Amino acid sequence: MRTLKDVKSGDTVIVEKISCAGSLKRRIMDMGITKGTTILVRKLAPLGDPIELTVRGYELSLRKSDAENIIVK
Repeated sequence: MRTLKDVKSGDTVIVEKISCAGSLKRRIMDMGITKGTTILVRKLAPLGDPIELTVRGYELSLRKSDAENIIVK
């Protein structure tokens, strides 16, 4: 399983599954990250956290702890 946390800067991936539940899953889905969504990893912060993404045409910053719950291909 490859998670969004493991993706390198400049790569484009597709969301396969969100592996968490409850309010965290709802919050991730409210940001526009759902199954089948294409995500471009724009860049990483100097220490690796947060991750800057392009999702559905807008920029989004996401913590690595949240990104490890998003399974991608």
